[in-house]
Amino acid sequence: MNKKVERNYLEINSLKDLKEPNLYPNGYFVELIKPPDFQLNKFFYKNVGKEHCWVDRLIWDDKQWQNYAFQKEVKTYILKHQAGLAGYFELIFHENNKEVEIAYLGLLKEYQNKKLGSYLLSSAIKNSFLEKTQRVWVHTCSLDHKNALNNYISRGMKIFKKEFISI
Repeated sequence: MNKKVERNYLEINSLKDLKEPNLYPNGYFVELIKPPDFQLNKFFYKNVGKEHCWVDRLIWDDKQWQNYAFQKEVKTYILKHQAGLAGYFELIFHENNKEVEIAYLGLLKEYQNKKLGSYLLSSAIKNSFLEKTQRVWVHTCSLDHKNALNNYISRGMKIFKKEFISI
């Protein structure tokens, strides 16, 4: 496949720059997965990612998933609706740079287009700044959900780099 993809890198440098959504969804909550559970990372990567061409980790075996999920720099949070799973995000803490990368963030298909993405992203940003962080960044591309880029910008993130890649 030879497809041109636009990739945008965004950042936010202070929690006070976060523009939180007006409505918080009733019955939803975000929680840190503690202790880590690589099966949840694997589940969300496959199920959220299949709609957006996330393929890099599909070749990982369970040992690679474990090694990733159990790194002290990686924290995984899930969005729950009552007892069911709705979405997740993975944060990678870069302590030396005092920054956090939102590595993955997404909703299962049945929870998309319900204004939950803004709640999930706001939670990711807030949790990132709990660790004396000076910068939170993410990259998104034209293969991600159609509202992804607008969601990042609406929450107060700014584009700092743009590129086009071929896949």
